[in-house]
Amino acid sequence: MPSTPTDSPARTGSSGALLTAGVFTGVVALYIALVALGNITDFGTNQQFVRHVLAMDTTFRDDDLMWRAITSTALQDTAYVVIIAWETVAALVLIRATFLWARRDTTRARRVSTYGLLMLILLFGAGFLAIGGEWFAMWQSKSWNGLDAATRVLLLTGLALIAVHLPGNTGSGARGSAE
Repeated sequence: MPSTPTDSPARTGSSGALLTAGVFTGVVALYIALVALGNITDFGTNQQFVRHVLAMDTTFRDDDLMWRAITSTALQDTAYVVIIAWETVAALVLIRATFLWARRDTTRARRVSTYGLLMLILLFGAGFLAIGGEWFAMWQSKSWNGLDAATRVLLLTGLALIAVHLPGNTGSGARGSAE
């Protein structure tokens, strides 16, 4: 029986690379979906985290840094809602990407995975590590410090992004290229 274009290794990438990319994407999708769900259903817990980080009220309270503090609860809560919305959209994008990997639609799976994973790199790398950790001096807080958790997510996301871009995942995609 002749092979179809969807079965061609040149179009779909190697099975191992596809499986790795799909599993990594799915794991990150599950994780961030659970994070977003937790933040939505238990809004108050991480709301307090965001409030304390932005207020800088558990840092060393150095006068040279405290001008950065955001003490308006309305602005703090807006930032938290934006974080939850970003997490939710990233989760939906990665769920879609996981579905595309399962269908072996490599071109679209790779592109959609990249978008979702980059969203998380921006959130956890730029948002939590750089802005939260350095700008708002979260590293100084013993009680409201999310740097370790952000680093773990950034590492997992970076590994997933590498898996998505493994050479075996560069096929032209069997099911079309429009997303």
